[in-house]
Amino acid sequence: MSTAPQPSSIPTEADARRVAVGAFVGTALEWYDFFLYGTAASLVFNRLFFTTGDPVVATLAAFASFAVGFAARPLGGIVFGHLGDRVGRRACLLITVVMIGAVTGLIGVLPGFADIGVAAPVLLTLLRLLQGVAVGGEWGGAITLAVEHAPPGKRGRYAAMPQIGSPVGTLLSSGAFLLVALLPPEDFDTWGWRLPFLAAFPLLGVALWLRRRVEESPLFDRLLAEDARASAPVRDVVAHAWPALLVGAGSAFLGVGGFYLATTFVISYATGDLDLPRPLALGATLVAAVVEIGVLVLGGRLAERFGSARVTVVGGVASALVALPMFWLLDTRNAVAVIFGVTLGVAALSIPYAVSGDLLARLFPARVRYSGIALAANLAGIASGFVPLAATAVLAAAGGASWAPGLLLVGIALVTVVSGLAAPRLYVPDTELTTAGVAGRTG
Repeated sequence: MSTAPQPSSIPTEADARRVAVGAFVGTALEWYDFFLYGTAASLVFNRLFFTTGDPVVATLAAFASFAVGFAARPLGGIVFGHLGDRVGRRACLLITVVMIGAVTGLIGVLPGFADIGVAAPVLLTLLRLLQGVAVGGEWGGAITLAVEHAPPGKRGRYAAMPQIGSPVGTLLSSGAFLLVALLPPEDFDTWGWRLPFLAAFPLLGVALWLRRRVEESPLFDRLLAEDARASAPVRDVVAHAWPALLVGAGSAFLGVGGFYLATTFVISYATGDLDLPRPLALGATLVAAVVEIGVLVLGGRLAERFGSARVTVVGGVASALVALPMFWLLDTRNAVAVIFGVTLGVAALSIPYAVSGDLLARLFPARVRYSGIALAANLAGIASGFVPLAATAVLAAAGGASWAPGLLLVGIALVTVVSGLAAPRLYVPDTELTTAGVAGRTG
């Protein structure tokens, strides 16, 4: 049996770039579709699908359906994590990108409550459930492929590439809603809001074409050749790597849950409680997304120099410090202050998000990496999905005082800080991140 990888099995930097671009495009579509639902929950679904006599109850119901997608993500992580560690990373990513695009397009043709009654929110929630399952398997596979193709000294920047799909997805989804929000209210409610969802169909075609060009991980090929795959990767992660699972979930919590508080909840808070124009609230998220791209690129480079755990801790502390000021700026109702506040909050929490993929990859050995990353990210996702709901509830309990959701963001940030401090103690050997590290191993 060969004990060293053949030269052809070692990816070049050109291979790494091609895989990173494919991972980025797929995750951009993933987050476009997922963020689109969050924006629509704030502006549309609470009125047209979850029709009640109480606006607060309707918003809570819409955010609850938003949370269903996150609750379904662990199922996707389990299914696609198992398949990704047993069958291959690439095949799973082709399936997930098709599911995400198709489900989002179908939401665009779904009748509202006025047309089919209670079936409307039921079908909407079901589609959100399917969307969550697909997303649950998508990100873990994209990160795994990007890291396993990356040159050893440049993993931080390549692991950050799929993360850039997040602000790009925000730009596309918020930009789409910003344009249709300019329509007269009756046109927006009748057909305008559907256009961003229907756009998922052509975007899916582009993403699928690029994703098909992505090659299988050479590290997985080596595992397959050496018969070193885990027979039950999900079980192995839960039974033997549960400390890494919990630390990984905590490290990812701020980048996902904090983001939804600073965008999805803030849009609802700004347009509802503060009575600010929709274009202003959506425009603030667009500016924040542009800044986030730069933060993610910088964060990937910082991870290569200082380590992803240290960057995670710094980003968590920064987010805790700016959480309350972000809401103070929002409460001024001044357009410049609102945009600056949202941008400041998103920029701070994007620091740990930039290095999340690299940190999670270092917590799990190659034979269970897809499952480990997917499960950790989706554990964070479960809690994250309920963050807008929790923020709405604590805001109401505090009589509309914005310090309540601000303190919630501080708490989320501190969870990530503690996890970042604990992560290095659980790292796998660096050879587990390279093709050569698997040579000669049998299990």
